[in-house]
Amino acid sequence: MIIDRAAIEGAYADLEAVCARIAGFDYTGLSVADLLDLLSRREVLARCAPTVDHALLAALQAQTTPREIGAKSWADVLGIRLHVSGVEARRRVRDAADLGPRRSLTGEPLAPAREHVAAAQATGTISGEHIAILNSFQAKLPGSVDAATRSGWEQALVTEAAAGQSPEELAAAADALAFLVNQDGPEPDDSEKARKRCFTIGRQGADGMSKISGLLTPEARALVEAGIDKLGAPGMANPDDQDPCICGTPSRAQIDNDRRSPAQRNHDALAALGQIALQSQKLGAHNGLPVTVVVTTTLQDLENGAGMALTHTGTKLGVGEVVGLAARAGAHHYLAVFDRHTNVPLYLGRARRSATAGQRLVLFARDRGCTRPGCTAPAARCQAHHATTDWQHQGHTDITNLALACGCDNRLATEGGWTTTMTGGHAHWHPPPLLDTGQPRTNTYWHPQIYPPDNREDDGETDRPAS
Repeated sequence: MIIDRAAIEGAYADLEAVCARIAGFDYTGLSVADLLDLLSRREVLARCAPTVDHALLAALQAQTTPREIGAKSWADVLGIRLHVSGVEARRRVRDAADLGPRRSLTGEPLAPAREHVAAAQATGTISGEHIAILNSFQAKLPGSVDAATRSGWEQALVTEAAAGQSPEELAAAADALAFLVNQDGPEPDDSEKARKRCFTIGRQGADGMSKISGLLTPEARALVEAGIDKLGAPGMANPDDQDPCICGTPSRAQIDNDRRSPAQRNHDALAALGQIALQSQKLGAHNGLPVTVVVTTTLQDLENGAGMALTHTGTKLGVGEVVGLAARAGAHHYLAVFDRHTNVPLYLGRARRSATAGQRLVLFARDRGCTRPGCTAPAARCQAHHATTDWQHQGHTDITNLALACGCDNRLATEGGWTTTMTGGHAHWHPPPLLDTGQPRTNTYWHPQIYPPDNREDDGETDRPAS
């Protein structure tokens, strides 16, 4: 095994030179057979390349922790250094844990956790698609299946895939095996049901609609059904009514005029349940404000009754929907409007450490979400961070010294080696040396137009560090 740093650097320099040479070849003069042969060889090389990435990550994890580097997690390290998405970074970390090298507590080398898949990847006989299907197969198996049995079934599937099975064929074989293993369905088991519970709200589409998916436990279903059975009945919680019936019994006219489908009534019942929960004011506070809806818009859009508004959870609303939301009786929502100022105190000096509700509203409107580059946490999951001078260093709780940061990033700015400054009213995040790749210093996710990566502020300062 090569452990000499100079030898490794030389080998990588040679590899880079060879890759550059290969990229410059003119392939137009080759025969069809030659071109297909090269495509096959390159596919094998691409398939086995992640094996080296697993080894690099395993060696890195053996020497340090994400916190010591200045990151929240290993996925955060990869996201910052490699400029990959959070989804891709988390996938690579999971694959490294499953397919990468391991060592015992005393230092002896161990086989990868899923050695059959790892061996097939190392030889380039299976692709990333094959691995994703095998991961899905493992996830479908009930928790009662022991590790040895899981490994044996996976070995059989890997052998078929390595023999030339396409991803589609492997998926069919895996589904058939999973059915044979569990054709009667899982035995009633509370721990198995708890393991599978989930609920996800997907991203908003171009029309503002969001797809939901998940699995409810019997208890959760019973609770939701009880509310939907009442509020989803004809005439109940109908947004088309001037005064929707939320409690009690709807009038005969409300029932007769209800033209909604059962699925639409269920949707409106779920929305009404959320409205009732917020109106109860029994959900307490979250990050300094009562649990409610905070909406940011502009005075111009509000007066025109058109345009888009943004909630502190990152949801886009039409201004017409904002007006309807604010008009509902008993709703204690916050509306932050640009170009219209109030007397809410925004400069508190050293009077208190935490931001006031008024300051948080302004931060929601200005920052919209976590200000650290690459973070997609909406304002609802953020704290007020002392960006210029921390409180413990005599910093003031003034709006010019505050910026939104999720809890993990807020801690990175005090314990993880990150520093923050305010320039042009925007928070600039300066990473520790090992995570500094010359990336933008401001978060462009929430402000793609306001915060261009290379925007030069009025004082001549740029979002990028000096070369």
